[in-house]
Amino acid sequence: MVVVNFISYILVLLGAVNWGLFGIWDFNLVGWIFQGPRTVGSIITYIIIAVAALWLIISPIITGRGLLLSMHSRDEQTQS
Repeated sequence: MVVVNFISYILVLLGAVNWGLFGIWDFNLVGWIFQGPRTVGSIITYIIIAVAALWLIISPIITGRGLLLSMHSRDEQTQS
């Protein structure tokens, strides 16, 4: 679960960088990489980033413990 959370976190950060570039300079990084904003590669990338964001929203609810980004549990961290 930690690996999935970490990958999702990285994907969401990349999506946020893309939105920042688009908002500041009107430059779509994903569209530039895949030669257009509505190409198959761009659409798949947007969907993967959206699924990663949904996972980061749902994951803490499913586990009931919050978002884990390390292998150490919260119990171990509070004891040290």
